[in-house]
Amino acid sequence: MRKLFGTDGVRGRANTEPMTAETAMRVGMAAGSYFTRGDHRHAVVIGKDTRLSGYMLEPALTAGFISMGMDVVLVGPLPTPAVAMLTRSLRADLGVMLSASHNPYEDNGIKLFGPDGFKLSDDAEREIENLITNGLTDHLAPPSGLGRARRIEDASGRYIEFVKNTFPAGRRLEGLKIVVDCAHGAAYKVAPTVLWELGAEVIAIGVQPDGTNINRDCGSTSTAAMCKAVSEHGADLGMALDGDADRVVMCDEHGNLIDGDQVMALIAGAWHRAGRLKGPGVVATVMSNLGLERHLAGMGLELLRTKVGDRYVVETMRERQCNLGGEQSGHVILTDYATTGDGLVAGLQVLAAVVASGRPVSEVARCFQPLPQLLRNVRLSPGVNGAIVDHPAVAQAIRAGEARLANTGRLLIRKSGTEPLIRVMAEGEDESLVRTVVDDIVGALQAVAAPARQGDR
Repeated sequence: MRKLFGTDGVRGRANTEPMTAETAMRVGMAAGSYFTRGDHRHAVVIGKDTRLSGYMLEPALTAGFISMGMDVVLVGPLPTPAVAMLTRSLRADLGVMLSASHNPYEDNGIKLFGPDGFKLSDDAEREIENLITNGLTDHLAPPSGLGRARRIEDASGRYIEFVKNTFPAGRRLEGLKIVVDCAHGAAYKVAPTVLWELGAEVIAIGVQPDGTNINRDCGSTSTAAMCKAVSEHGADLGMALDGDADRVVMCDEHGNLIDGDQVMALIAGAWHRAGRLKGPGVVATVMSNLGLERHLAGMGLELLRTKVGDRYVVETMRERQCNLGGEQSGHVILTDYATTGDGLVAGLQVLAAVVASGRPVSEVARCFQPLPQLLRNVRLSPGVNGAIVDHPAVAQAIRAGEARLANTGRLLIRKSGTEPLIRVMAEGEDESLVRTVVDDIVGALQAVAAPARQGDR
């Protein structure tokens, strides 16, 4: 079992285990040891978002890699997909992104990419954990073999050109007014630049990071700011990225949200009609709406479901030779272009469909009617773990909920891989029944665990 790595790398509260400088250095040492193979000069690309703790973790990781004889290429604040792209472009042995994605600034994380730009497998992460546990001093480089560190000043420009090249040749965004909310995160410079260089009128918000305001009342998990700006400026659409810009949530000219399921539906339809869609259909997680599944079935396409986590989506995409997958939360993975979710690239695919149609976003991007779906998060108190879902009272509430939904919906209860939460999700054709089922299960969890608080999404 992996203890350090979760569903998306290592994550935790900054300056508290495992997000301390010491552990970051040891992760760097272990990953450096794992990827030091062959007699070539080894290198790692390190990027980060705008969190204050990045100033602590970046040099710690750098020290760890250098001690193992690996050169370090620093690219500064850039989206996660930019780090994956640069890892491949620079022929590096691995890439590292320092980010806790959509979490508040107090958290941070370490995401690792292999030389192919894809996130590491569970097995690879397990081996790196074993190296950390079993000691690393035997692997240290001699004084003459220490690595060096340097910074690439034009890294953002390289990524901007890469993203622009995913937009159809010969087309521009002239005549479109676009609000882009960068969540005071990693894309605060590159996202507005991409849209402006493609010809759009850009209203940029969430572009003044101070180290502590990332994702605060902005970005893909707090879309009110984007919707308000669209209304105030009479914009054609809005794009909200998260802290590391690997996900996007959009809204139309009326402020109606367009989540990852709708984005995947739109791209699937466009690519299917153009003969570009590969594999049997689209890969998504168990969280995606039944409405998406039914919509794809109407086109003769499958929805292949995985457990939650974009890297599990990617694994299935590679196994089934699909080129489109993602998560309802806004991770959309287009392997024709990228190895991981890229909010900007996905947003440009939506914009390409809008430009090609000449119609308003509200007519283009609302592809299906989602079934009523409710997700509630039950926060676990210290000392309480996910095993409470097996408590007899909770198990009984779950069985009762499944029976009530029967064939008209579905129920999903899972422990978050990135936060101390139990997520309770239900969907079905009867909205009131969905709410009742979720409330009953949440009540049972509260009675057993007495959690500090819970919240709706």
